[in-house]
Amino acid sequence: MDQGEGDHGQALAMPGSENLPLGAVVTSSGRISAAEVYTEPDLSGLPFTPVQLTRLDEALTLASRDSGLRFSVYLGDLGGRATDTAQRLHGQLEGSDESVLVAVSPEQRVVEVVTGQEARVRLPDRGAKLAVMSMVASFKEGDLLGGLLSGLRMLADQAGSRRN
Repeated sequence: MDQGEGDHGQALAMPGSENLPLGAVVTSSGRISAAEVYTEPDLSGLPFTPVQLTRLDEALTLASRDSGLRFSVYLGDLGGRATDTAQRLHGQLEGSDESVLVAVSPEQRVVEVVTGQEARVRLPDRGAKLAVMSMVASFKEGDLLGGLLSGLRMLADQAGSRRN
């Protein structure tokens, strides 16, 4: 049989390549290269779309930049002692003295705003309560994102601008 008639050569097996999964090869340099099928992640159980998450991230960034405080949002179950859980979560934040945590547990219908020592000076309880009332009003209408966005704006406004 001639070389050009149906003989297309054969693949050379690299040592150790017999145990690789389908779609993986050992390259000539000895590196393993593998192909994987990409599947879209299932986002159906998440409360926000990627676009909404971007809006929330922008609101957190603006509130933090404008006020000089560090704003964070926790969304999830706060357990039987919601205030204690929110305070524990706040204590885990980097720079917790100048941090403000908005903790929301929709299933429990609980909203907690926890401020660090420095943040508390600039964000009095009265201002935080007004923001919580605004958030709760939006939450009752089924607008979780809108409530968080307006609450963050109000909290940042109450705290005022960054001190120089």
